[in-house]
Amino acid sequence: MRVMLDTNILVSMIFFPSAVTREFARVLSEDHRIVICDYVIEELRLVTERKFPHKTADLNQFFVELPFEMVYTPGKINPSELPQIRDAKDSPILATAIMENVDVLVTGDKDFHALEMETPTIMTMAQFVESSQK
Repeated sequence: MRVMLDTNILVSMIFFPSAVTREFARVLSEDHRIVICDYVIEELRLVTERKFPHKTADLNQFFVELPFEMVYTPGKINPSELPQIRDAKDSPILATAIMENVDVLVTGDKDFHALEMETPTIMTMAQFVESSQK
């Protein structure tokens, strides 16, 4: 299964490791292909520079150790062709997930969870772990 990660999930995994993030990483690495888009990577770098400038090395090390498939966000996005999402800044992530035909988008962003769509399935970390245990 191809699982795309949103920026907030990566922030939690890198800067706020916990039992939940470790279990998520374990489950994710077992039978799934991690997908990250260039838009999320750039957003993550900006967040790191702004909020965690002393943690840049941790970010770089994370990407060295994490096996993932990099996908590219389209340069032009027509929001009218996407499900309506409250925050326009989320449109590139949503467009990429749809265009790349990922199975699951894991995010903590409530705006994504408010969407009514079949593919990709949108889950939190906890929902993903729980669904993998069934």
